[in-house]
Amino acid sequence: MAGAWQTSDVFDIATIAAGLPVGQRAPQLAGAAAAAGARLVVTAPPGSGKTTVVPAVLANVLEGLDPARPGRVVVTQPRRMAARAAARRLAHLAGVRLGREVGFTVRGQSRTSAATRVEFVTAGVLVNRLLGDPDMTGVGAIVLDEVHERDLDTDLAFAMAHDVAELRGDLTLAVMSATLDAGAWAELLGPAARVIDAPGALFDLEVSYAPVPGGAAASHRGRLSRAIAAHLAGLAEELAARTDGSVLVFVPTRRDVADLLGLIRVPGVETLGLSGAQSAREQDAVLAGGDVPRIIVATSVAESSLTVPGVRAVVDSGLSREPRFDAGRGVQGLVTIRESRAGAEQRAGRAARLGPGTAVRCFGADEWAGMAAQATPQVRVADLSGAVLTLACWGDARGVSMALPDPLPAAGADRAVGLLQRLGALDAGERVTDLGRRLARIPAEPRLARALLDGADRVGARAAAQVVAMLAAEDAPADGDLVAQYRALAGGGTPRAREWARETARLAALASRPEPGAPADRTEPPAGGDETGAGRPQTSPSSRAIGLVTALAHPEWIARRRADGRSFLTVAGTGADVPPGPLGRHEWLAIGRLSRVETGRTNTSGSLVRAAAPIDEATALAAGPAVDESTALSWDRGSGRIRGRVERRLGAIVLSSTPCTPRPQEQEAFAVEQLAVQGLGLDGPGLLRWSDAALALRDRLAFVHRARGGPWPDMSAESLAARAPAWLAHRLGVCSSTYDVDMAEALRELLDWRRLAELDQIAPERVEVPTGSRIRVRYPAAGTDGPPVLSVKLQECFGMRDGPSIAGVPVLMELLSPARRPLALTDDLASFWVNVYPQVRAENRGRYAKHPWPQDPLTAPARRGTTRSGR
Repeated sequence: MAGAWQTSDVFDIATIAAGLPVGQRAPQLAGAAAAAGARLVVTAPPGSGKTTVVPAVLANVLEGLDPARPGRVVVTQPRRMAARAAARRLAHLAGVRLGREVGFTVRGQSRTSAATRVEFVTAGVLVNRLLGDPDMTGVGAIVLDEVHERDLDTDLAFAMAHDVAELRGDLTLAVMSATLDAGAWAELLGPAARVIDAPGALFDLEVSYAPVPGGAAASHRGRLSRAIAAHLAGLAEELAARTDGSVLVFVPTRRDVADLLGLIRVPGVETLGLSGAQSAREQDAVLAGGDVPRIIVATSVAESSLTVPGVRAVVDSGLSREPRFDAGRGVQGLVTIRESRAGAEQRAGRAARLGPGTAVRCFGADEWAGMAAQATPQVRVADLSGAVLTLACWGDARGVSMALPDPLPAAGADRAVGLLQRLGALDAGERVTDLGRRLARIPAEPRLARALLDGADRVGARAAAQVVAMLAAEDAPADGDLVAQYRALAGGGTPRAREWARETARLAALASRPEPGAPADRTEPPAGGDETGAGRPQTSPSSRAIGLVTALAHPEWIARRRADGRSFLTVAGTGADVPPGPLGRHEWLAIGRLSRVETGRTNTSGSLVRAAAPIDEATALAAGPAVDESTALSWDRGSGRIRGRVERRLGAIVLSSTPCTPRPQEQEAFAVEQLAVQGLGLDGPGLLRWSDAALALRDRLAFVHRARGGPWPDMSAESLAARAPAWLAHRLGVCSSTYDVDMAEALRELLDWRRLAELDQIAPERVEVPTGSRIRVRYPAAGTDGPPVLSVKLQECFGMRDGPSIAGVPVLMELLSPARRPLALTDDLASFWVNVYPQVRAENRGRYAKHPWPQDPLTAPARRGTTRSGR
């Protein structure tokens, strides 16, 4: 066994690993994998050869364990480009023809044979293979590479493969990455896991920082701003002039790749792009290298998993694209964010694989500490509907019993389960249905898969597949017009069109009805009356099918133009703006792709249509939710009355509205609703208007409740709002307007007859003073402490030895001058006459000479008026 890692009938490891640092760990790898069912965690820096050497070593080990039936080694890569490149590199180093001992399988393309011993696949391919063959027949080892990227498919593939390995004692399971938490992954793999840390391959690396001058915004509407694009282009040109090798420039999106390629100009230096939007031939040409220095502008596809030959310098924009799910709008999309520190290290490391390298980061060095250590796991931020459907097919919709690197977030899982149940993919017990299993076999997210099957019944399998293949692709038309994009693709002649045609054929085969006697495929619905137009004329046959299938995929995004003519309202109730172009001229749209953008002058809704097709109202009704007819009530603030309209609605879109007279029961129910939403108007603007008398009564009752407790009703805003349905709704439902509600009378209804009789005795509205005047008591505002206050002229209190008390609480007397200005505050009148009155008399008798100021106020007659008037 000692020599099995070096040479065998499969791979010559010494030749393959020549010059690759991981080759030094080949004996250790072979020893760790020698026992059936080994668990391995392999860490190695970028460029050290782990993707090439580890699968070859495992293949040789499996050959030694069972020469008669050696199992295949299946290696996952996060991207199709990486899977193809890794297979091509291993085949080249091993001196074998691609497709024999070494092969690959990605979506829409496969190069394998019965002789294949190492197969590189995307994580999504492995997930589908596990669903189709849970025993993984003929597979001896599964290797998940670049697990640090925390791609959702990779997480699912790991958890599912872990289950298989637990049942199959002979299946080797390994995870690999340049920047992973080895301890955490070893814990997931179990106590038998072996951690193998391979040496690095990097030469000296000079890292510098070059933030954009003037602090220009990094991106605008999903693309690099002009300032940073020009900055990156300038840095690339400068490095190309002084670097002995190629320059690799990292940007977030493929549009940014195209923008930079248009800006960079260096004589004698070839400029190329590298992104997932390119054809396999174009990608392979970049990865094959060349004899002349190059500037390669790439998205994150070049960050890990594959090697771009000849690179000696890196320009890092510092930005990356990550999926984000906006639960409020139901929108999943990619957003441009600051990259993680791990991502920055991966990018910089590309420059030091062949010799000393240079990396320039387009942000300030002081920003480094504030960057996330790792990329956010997709499971935390992405739409989980596809993942939950996969897990349901596996037998555990929420994955609670599985070795997921991160558990599914509860809120995201709930949303996904709800959607899948509406699609018919899960039953009420969250078990997968037959339809759900069929949807899971379609390589598209569940909404699109359901639209494919439903659309095939209406417009034919091929037409539905054409639309779904277009919607599933990552690229969107510049003006958002799906009909124009369809025509361009149907014209053929481009790599993108050929890929679309292949995907169409595959989807059409999956959509074809398996039942005997299924209807023949129709490329378009009949013109005389169909689900897309109910006999109405359409702009073109193809637009009918595109609009219908798009609407079936996202019925909640069926949208109607708003009255302002600048934006659309969707069935779900969200607003959406359209890019400049033909879409804005249509009354109805079926939106296939919607993204969230920052609100600004050019976008007032917060959402932007990325792809849509025009439809008519009949198509909207056929594909959307059931039309709801109901009576809508509203307050007419001018009159304070409840108005009614009979509305026909397609979700949030009002199709028609007719005035009506609401029934009393409807008015009462509406009043209760509005009371909850708008409040009682006690703490600011609300549904009701409170008169001064009503507010005074509320304060009075609040004082009694505070003084006497439980038998008296609580007057706090919270308590009154809670009681409102019982004591206010009937008044609002039958009154002519909200302003007609007598709130003082309504408050009295909270008291029974006994309490009403006691109220004036316990807390009188007025108190009589010696002149016979009945002075209104000012009770403290509800919700505040303090005694009742009696504001009265001092002269009307002559002869009054003690102040009044209410409910055992002394009244605070505010004694006023003849001009009704405050002279003194006291709740101890007897003490006031003795201690304070002489000073008040001295200060005011000259000012108010016509009014009495006796030396002995307790024996003097009380007066309302002047001394002469005698009153």
